[in-house]
Amino acid sequence: MDAEAAAMFQEENTGINFDAYEDIPVESSGRDCPPPMNSFQDNELPDALALNVERCKYTKPTPVQRHAIPVAMAGRDLMACAQTGSGKTAAFCFPTIAGILKLGLPPAQRSRKVYPTALILSPTRELASQIHNEARKFCYQTGLRPVVVYGGAPIVNQLRELERGCDILVATPGRLSDLIERGRVSLQEIRYLALDEADRMLDMGFEPQIRRIVEEEDMPPTGHRVTLMFSATFPREIQRLASDFLHDHIYIAVGRVGSSTDLIEQQVEYVQGPDKREVVLDLLASMTGLTLIFVETKRGADALEDFLCCEQFPATSIHGDRSQHEREHALKMFRSGRAPILVATDVAARGLDIPNVTHVINFDLPTDIDDYVHRIGRTGRAGKKGLATAFFNEQNIGIARDLVEVMGEANQNVPSWLQSFAAESRGGTSGKGRSRGRFGGRDYRRDNHGGGSMGYTRYGGGGGG
Repeated sequence: MDAEAAAMFQEENTGINFDAYEDIPVESSGRDCPPPMNSFQDNELPDALALNVERCKYTKPTPVQRHAIPVAMAGRDLMACAQTGSGKTAAFCFPTIAGILKLGLPPAQRSRKVYPTALILSPTRELASQIHNEARKFCYQTGLRPVVVYGGAPIVNQLRELERGCDILVATPGRLSDLIERGRVSLQEIRYLALDEADRMLDMGFEPQIRRIVEEEDMPPTGHRVTLMFSATFPREIQRLASDFLHDHIYIAVGRVGSSTDLIEQQVEYVQGPDKREVVLDLLASMTGLTLIFVETKRGADALEDFLCCEQFPATSIHGDRSQHEREHALKMFRSGRAPILVATDVAARGLDIPNVTHVINFDLPTDIDDYVHRIGRTGRAGKKGLATAFFNEQNIGIARDLVEVMGEANQNVPSWLQSFAAESRGGTSGKGRSRGRFGGRDYRRDNHGGGSMGYTRYGGGGGG
């Protein structure tokens, strides 16, 4: 293995506490659901892929991997409700790579137009880059070539990468649509389709583009490809997408990592707007490790970064107006610890899988509880404990009821003053189809058909039965 490859395998997974995933509950439903696997050896991964799994220091599968990999390896479609940080990238990459290798397809040819065998759609350029980096590790010495394309970066460089051959294409919907229109990508050879963070793609307005890519281009139809959908939440829009894109699928819901094992300690402090800066300084002065601070606006991100730097706290920020180079530089500074404080807006941080975040601060609380759950899920990753602090005042009364519910589900101490706000509030998203309990959602087919002949299993822990 050369030095570059050795460095690639050093990047992630050091210090992951895989045993902390054992208590995460899982529900599965669907006809003839394949049993979960207990180790990566259970599914006879191709030798080259199995060796890369070892190189990545994957000792045992996480709950979503235990259940999703056997489903996809059996050639079944999948709808999985699982949070970012639960190991879902490997859950769709492993069976995709194994399936392509077993098909024995000829290697991708250098040509002006590429015909990938697998397509992975993701909402943001950062998440697409992360998936591609993982795919590169998993594809090492397999003969398969993953390529990533996304907006906000020069298309010329991406075209050059495509022309060198592409077996697995990782893409954001907008850039992929552009490349299809230019006649540079054909989807007619797609055998594996994965949609990651499907709820976020819909939130960002990508549904028309996704439907055009899947239903109106030359991609093989449902039933002639393996389709894997992953979503942290399961609102009606995602249910409709699943019913249109999936055939006789298996549904799995993985409990939130940190909810049943109390990996994330949640604290809520009553702080008026003008006092937030002083309180955040007090918090940062007592903290070590990487801290991620969420604010509502781009202007707010810039202002808070400037303030923290002036107060001798090394901070950086990301938001939608930053160039790709600026965003990547900020993330590199944060991950390395040279700027251990990252101020971010929701859109900029969606899908980011940053290891070792010890503290998440909701400087500005979101209006939607699912966004809150996404945010605090940035800490407590990979089985490690984390802290999430939220600043609350009268401006946030609309989220009070849901906040109390989420904290209660995770066995957190709920301040009495917050319970009083919740009692006064008429807010809440229970009518919008927010995920209930510890799971990301529920298989809508069980509600529509009363279960019928469809199998349903609940696993109290990570799997294995």
